[in-house]
Amino acid sequence: MDNRGQRIEWDERGRPIFPDNPVIPYILGDGVGPDIWAAARPIFDKAIGTAYQGKRSVSWREVLAGEKAQNALGVNDPLPENTIDEISFFGVAIKGPLSTAVGTGFRSINVAIRQRLDLYACVRPVRHIPGCPSPVRYPERLDVVIFRENTEDVYAGIEWPAGSSAAREILADINRRIEKSGIKPVLLESAVGIKPMSEFNTSRLVSKAIRYAIENERKSITLVHKGNIMKFTEGAFCDWGYKTAREHFPDETITEIELYEKFGGKRPDGVVVVKDRIADAMFQQLLLRPEDYDVIVAPNLNGDYLSDAAAAQVGGLGMSPGANIGDRCAVFEATHGSAPKYAGQDKVNPGSLILSGAEMFKFIGWHEAADLIVCALTDTVENKIVTYDLARQMEGAIEVKCSEFGAEILKRISQGNKNK
Repeated sequence: MDNRGQRIEWDERGRPIFPDNPVIPYILGDGVGPDIWAAARPIFDKAIGTAYQGKRSVSWREVLAGEKAQNALGVNDPLPENTIDEISFFGVAIKGPLSTAVGTGFRSINVAIRQRLDLYACVRPVRHIPGCPSPVRYPERLDVVIFRENTEDVYAGIEWPAGSSAAREILADINRRIEKSGIKPVLLESAVGIKPMSEFNTSRLVSKAIRYAIENERKSITLVHKGNIMKFTEGAFCDWGYKTAREHFPDETITEIELYEKFGGKRPDGVVVVKDRIADAMFQQLLLRPEDYDVIVAPNLNGDYLSDAAAAQVGGLGMSPGANIGDRCAVFEATHGSAPKYAGQDKVNPGSLILSGAEMFKFIGWHEAADLIVCALTDTVENKIVTYDLARQMEGAIEVKCSEFGAEILKRISQGNKNK
């Protein structure tokens, strides 16, 4: 344990109880990870120092994953057991992007971290930062928090390659089972994967989303699914979501049908409306009627797509924070990839990691530090001082490097977020 700091504790409802000097592990990340961490960390420390005048501080503790773990330890394992143990012990961590090969090699390190630590809720707040360029006319109308199930669905990683004996055996058994159903047999040379969904994992995700909505005075949660086609997986996700609300939050929730039948469409104060939408229609809704949606709850794959699509409406992944949260652990992260072609060029936007840090501080109750970060970043963007990804979409932008963008935010925290 780090002698300069303490680990967190958790209350009976799974909320963190943070000391004034916590140890927070961090994973530097692959590719551009070192660049964005170098820009973000001074901002975190300055915001804490400014907000609390030395009464609070963080002892940052590096833990290894990805290419750095393999190079430093001389092993082929990009996710050492000690890293999982450290994050689990200290309870809250932050990480840069980690590379994952497509089609071959080690299965996603990001997915492995979520599964090993049972971080079952991927939480992605998506809202517009004033001044950020957007492809839509009214980006400020989008203000949602997406809760994505993080441990099952096709991301469970249960699959076999085309032509393998295991795939052929499984498909032969499936064909026997559907022989009299009228469904066309599956080609035995197909690749095959399993899409597990359970009531247990759905219920705890929906419960966390409803609790978030209640505690943050959000008006509704929307279950997003493809249950019209996949009736026993995604359809069940929808059914289990309503069941969770009905059985565990009977006084705090009503359905969309009840809203109109019993209350004439006027939501009672303090009550969360539970509704559902088909996944493909939801993409259209986020573009045309984003103000109708508040907290979105989705299975793993749907949530992945929706998170990135929503982020594109408010400036892209470079300005999109994210977290993976369980009952006794949380890992905050940059939501974009490692972008190896830009590694070491001091070029990419560190905004995602910076805003993820702000979300982390909110999570532990350090709202003053979080507000300083968000306000300083917003002021920087409003003054059109941005990295290349935003500059190419803005007239009159002042394009700066990754480190320079961080320095501008740092300056504004020191100045009380006032232009000088």
